[in-house]
Amino acid sequence: MSASGTPIANPSSRPRILTGDTPTGSLHLGHWIGSVRRRVEIQSTHECYFLLANMHAFTTRVEESASIRRDTIEIVRDYLAMGIDPEQSAITLQSEVPAIAELTFLFAMLLPFNRVMRNPTLKTEIELKGLGDKFAFGFPLYAVGQTADILAFRAVSVPVGEDQVPHLELTREVARRFNQVFCGVPTDIEDHEHVQHGGVFPVPLADVGKVGRLMGIDGKNKMSKSLGNAIMIADSAKEVQKKVNKIFTGRQSPTEPGDTSNALFQFVECFITDQARVAELKDKYSRGDNIGDGHIKAEVAEAINALLAPMRERRAMYEGEGSDARIIDIIMDGTRRANRLCEETLLMAKQAAGLRFWPRELRLG
Repeated sequence: MSASGTPIANPSSRPRILTGDTPTGSLHLGHWIGSVRRRVEIQSTHECYFLLANMHAFTTRVEESASIRRDTIEIVRDYLAMGIDPEQSAITLQSEVPAIAELTFLFAMLLPFNRVMRNPTLKTEIELKGLGDKFAFGFPLYAVGQTADILAFRAVSVPVGEDQVPHLELTREVARRFNQVFCGVPTDIEDHEHVQHGGVFPVPLADVGKVGRLMGIDGKNKMSKSLGNAIMIADSAKEVQKKVNKIFTGRQSPTEPGDTSNALFQFVECFITDQARVAELKDKYSRGDNIGDGHIKAEVAEAINALLAPMRERRAMYEGEGSDARIIDIIMDGTRRANRLCEETLLMAKQAAGLRFWPRELRLG
């Protein structure tokens, strides 16, 4: 429905998905493997919304608003480079979708504080970022905000990396709780049946890629720009080779049997497309058949550069004078499409919760 109560036609009969990124700078291969590759695969078969979660960036960088703005634009450059088509997918700016903020406040009433703080991803971020007990109140609130990000779009699935699955479980809990409390959906109803039993929100599924978590070049931690172990989408061929050469395995000799579960072989399996060659490398490495790490790293770097070459070309089309304005136009268009949908969701939620007292009009810029 519109804000005045008039039904709005579903813009697509395709399954709807929502996913996104917090602006922390340019994207890297971990983003590609964990989520973006999947987005590119399904954008022609699904109704896709990709959220630039710039408000979430403020939870730990409140004094860096100019940097967050720049990082937001850089992420869109990487989206476009990696093959996201803004004609097919709505690239959306979180801070310009007011329904998300309103739903965050409402959903916060449905979640005990202790449940939010048990979120393992939240706890990990507090440790990795050294926040101790000095994080802003908005930091745990962003876990609730992520549920609003997803549910505002009434998405049926969410392409995510493995580390984001706990956040999605919180979203699933909120969807069930809202539907039960405000819509009368019985507690014994299966998740996929909530909407047909009167629920406002689908209970979304996690769509985890074939590789849930790509290791960084340090061979120990998940790939992360902040940890300095990432290969960036915008890296040159020379930079890629240099970084791949740093992948740590601990192996000492080409005749030493190697462990093919190490980080190097995760890269082999992710980026070398010839499966017969992958099998051959794994066999020789595991037997110590005179094959050195350096030789394998050279093949991995070649494969990564073959993947990145067209991305670099596409990215170059959105760089230079006037490119920021072009990107902002793309974001504005996607956000207009998102607001039409999210305002409908908010109206449905307020109606169900007894919070709608009169029609309101939101100018969708």
